[in-house]
Parts: sequence; C-alpha cells; structure tokens
Amino acid sequence: MTAQTVTSVPAYLVPAAGSRLERGTIPRRPVGEHDVLIEIKYTGICHTDIHRARDDMGGGVFPMVPGHEIAGVVTAVGPGVTQHRTGDRVGVGCMVDSCRNCDNCRGGQEQFCANGAVETYNSPGPDGGPTYGGYSTHIVVDENFVLRIPEGIPLAEAAPLLCAGITLYSPLVHWNAGPGKKVAVVGLGGLGHMGVKIAHAMGAEVTVLSRTLGKKDDGERLGADHFHATSDPATFERLAGAFDLIISTVSANLELDAYLSLLRTNGTLVNVGAPSAPSSVMLFSLMAGRKTLAGSLIGGIAETQEMLDFCAEHDLGPDIEVVSGEQINEAYERVLTSDVRYRFVIDASTIPAA
Repeated sequence: MTAQTVTSVPAYLVPAAGSRLERGTIPRRPVGEHDVLIEIKYTGICHTDIHRARDDMGGGVFPMVPGHEIAGVVTAVGPGVTQHRTGDRVGVGCMVDSCRNCDNCRGGQEQFCANGAVETYNSPGPDGGPTYGGYSTHIVVDENFVLRIPEGIPLAEAAPLLCAGITLYSPLVHWNAGPGKKVAVVGLGGLGHMGVKIAHAMGAEVTVLSRTLGKKDDGERLGADHFHATSDPATFERLAGAFDLIISTVSANLELDAYLSLLRTNGTLVNVGAPSAPSSVMLFSLMAGRKTLAGSLIGGIAETQEMLDFCAEHDLGPDIEVVSGEQINEAYERVLTSDVRYRFVIDASTIPAA
C-alpha cells in the first residue's frame, strides 16, 4: 500500500446480518493531505461489534468490517500531517471524523457531534461508501482522529483502552471521582474491570456490585475495596445511601429505584451499558436526595489522549486474551456467555489474504 494508490487489504468481514465472520478484502482510500496510514497490530473485540454484526441496533451496512479499538504503527503520512510520523505507535477509537464546526466539536466533545460523528465502521465515509473497521491489516484515518499511544502501554493492551478505557474514564472524570469519593461499579466485565482499575488509580474508594460473589477475588485484585452480590436483597439495605457515584456497565435493565437508593444526597447513577429495552423509574427516587440519573458514551479526542496518558502514568491496562483471526467467531460466542476475563484482542498479523 502506498500513499498514492487505493489498495485492497485483508480483513475479516460479516457478509450479512447475523452471519459468521469470514475472510475477505476491503478497499482503503489513498492517503490524503492530512491522512495517516496505520499498519494495524491489534484490534479489540467490543460487545458492540457483536450487536452491529447481528444488526441488533438496525442500520447495518453489509458486508461489514467491525472493530473500533485499533492499535498499530504509522507507515505513511500525507504531506500536510504535523501530529504523527512514520514509526509512531498510534491508536484509533470509535470515530474517525466529525463535522468539526458545531459547538460540541469545537468544545472537544466530538463524540456528541451535532451532525453525527463518523464512526470507525458502518458510517458513511468520505468517498460515500461505508467505513470499515479494525478487523483488517491497515486503515487510513485523518490525523486529528489518531491518538498517540505512550511507550509504557503495550499495543495489545492499548487497543481496548480506545473504547472500554475511555468509556469509563470519561464519566469518572466528569463526576469527579477521586479521594474522598465512594464509587460503585455495577458489573465486572470488559467495561467494569477498567472502571475498577481507573477509579482506584484516581484515589476513590471502589465497590463492585455484581450479581454473585463469583468474581470477588478478581475484583479485589483489580483494585476494589469492597465487593457485594446484588442477588442478596440485604445488600441494598446495607448499602443504602452509601455512594457518591454509581456507574452501571451492564446491558441488562436495572431496577433503577433500588440502585438510586444506594446514592448519597446529590449522588449520580450513570449508565454506560446499552440495555435494548426501555427503563422506568419513580421520579420520587430522584427527588428524594436530589439525585441524578445520567448516561455517558465515550470521550472526545483530547480526553481520550488524556486517558491514554493517565493509564501510562499509572501502569494501567485491561486484562486481555489475544486471539487469532480464525478465532473471532469463537470469541464472539464466548463474549455472549461471559467466558472472557476480560477483553479479547485480535492479533492482526493473523489476518491472511482471502
């Protein structure tokens, strides 16, 4: 692949909604004035990839190449690029462009672009065709949406930080987690385990709320000060009014009134999971104690870089299992049965030509 020609690159793609992934090739655009060509080394598997592959969210464009947790090395840059050089360790997260002109974009909140951020895959690309994600060997991205990966973070561990890491870092920063704050993380999975690590590094007192005590040892190893089973009704009585901030990472609907009862006055319950069904809440659960029910997505580009630097400073990374391209379909099934601790990462060197 050169900066002057469009080249087909090997990839694993979903040919139709609900199909198994299979080997194929996809086009990558020429490297433009402000573009960076990245040789992908590792790509994380996010639960969202599975939802998209099955078209659970609707609007899927097939064939689809998932993957929005990308870590690699720069192999070419356009003549106008100033932020990255050949050989740099870089990453790409959930978006590859935005309008850059709306209030949110100008404020560093590109993830909330009023005109719709361009997602790393399954979005209209600059050529009118769909964007293709990181289950491939190379990608071309505008330099302004490419992150610098600090030397202290192995590339395989860096990949999930571009989604799971920033998804937890952003609300923890926004709601001021830190010394003197009591933070609860609901669910200890791919998202939750990063929430525990980051909140602990910020100096908060961290509690895991999980359905059972099966992951208690893991939770404490990751930095949790306390671990409680939500299947025990007495848990909610014991912990009433205990937390300043609760972050739910689960995709199932919670009994929101019960979890709101665990907040202190002025506390906040933030959802970063994505339940597919509507939720309900008694408004008095919010009024009593002036509590807040909120949601959060990823972060903007500047905040994502801040997160990477924070993780490097505190020697943080996800717990990962590296898989080959041939194991992606198996990994999907294992994610659905929670048979991973705690994030799958694809070794892109195992993606052969079709």
